[in-house]
Amino acid sequence: MQSGATVGIVQVVPTTSPQAKQTSDLIDHLRNDVIPAAEQGTTLKVYVGGQTAIFDDFASVLTSKLPEFIAVIVVLGGLLLMLAFRSLLIPATGAVMNLLAAGASFGILIAMFQWGWGSDALGLGKAGPVDAFIPVIMISILFGLSMDYQVFLVSRMHEEWLHTRDNARAVRVGQVETARVITAAAAIMVCVFLAFVFGGQRVIAEFGIGLTAAVALDAFILRTILVPAAMHAFGKANWWLPAWLERTMPHLSVEPPDEPLPASPHDDPTPAPEPSTRP
Repeated sequence: MQSGATVGIVQVVPTTSPQAKQTSDLIDHLRNDVIPAAEQGTTLKVYVGGQTAIFDDFASVLTSKLPEFIAVIVVLGGLLLMLAFRSLLIPATGAVMNLLAAGASFGILIAMFQWGWGSDALGLGKAGPVDAFIPVIMISILFGLSMDYQVFLVSRMHEEWLHTRDNARAVRVGQVETARVITAAAAIMVCVFLAFVFGGQRVIAEFGIGLTAAVALDAFILRTILVPAAMHAFGKANWWLPAWLERTMPHLSVEPPDEPLPASPHDDPTPAPEPSTRP
């Protein structure tokens, strides 16, 4: 530092990698123990900066806000499902299934990249922490896709329920008539996300592996097996909504009601005369 300067920079190079827990512990030790002790009795004001410290702070902020972020997504999605299908159990079932898909995909992501189960073989580097912003973006995309599959599946069940009031038939018909479309759409998304893995970039590959696992689990196991099974078990309770809540909620429809066919100009509005029985 030059004589008379009021600002100085001290470069500290840790012996561990930037992603290592020891490096994060070193930053905390400097901020909480070393620097406050050095500032006592002086006019010094010391800050810890640099790329490693910025990424560590960014990860800490995202981790602290992640529960609130997930809660907002779950609540908003549940409100939309409740408005569309006039039910309490269907939004709860959808939220639980979405969280299961997200948790399972994060487990696969950690096993491959953080524990190194196959990342080196794919040319994506050795084992290391998953980037901090991956969970936030993944959850946003995953909940959007999962809600799409849930609405498509349950809307057909809801339509059959309104016509027959038979829960078993509604679930069966909805599953049979939408399963192929859901699995076909999911297969397309799996192929798209899987292509991210072969780009050679670790961050892009993390998105690819996580979203591929999430969509595959959601479409092929949760929406086509677990959701119909749960709705069969719940019976008519799937479509229950308290009367006071029914009166206060606005009425929304996923699909508009069928409109009557327009009358043909050649149709005669007057009824045809009845045939005479006289000889």
